[in-house]
Amino acid sequence: MKNLFDRFVKDESGATAIEYGLIAALISVALITGATTLGNALNNQFDQLSDKLNYKSGS
Repeated sequence: MKNLFDRFVKDESGATAIEYGLIAALISVALITGATTLGNALNNQFDQLSDKLNYKSGS
């Protein structure tokens, strides 16, 4: 029984898998945040361009 417990304590493969999972989750959150920010910035640029085109065509 002690041998089984010693093997369990020394086994770090589960901890490594959890660490890789956390790293993947953090990278995903960073990518989603960056894509959302970029999308909002592009949307604002296109809205401004659309407003300028509509203003000039309405004159």
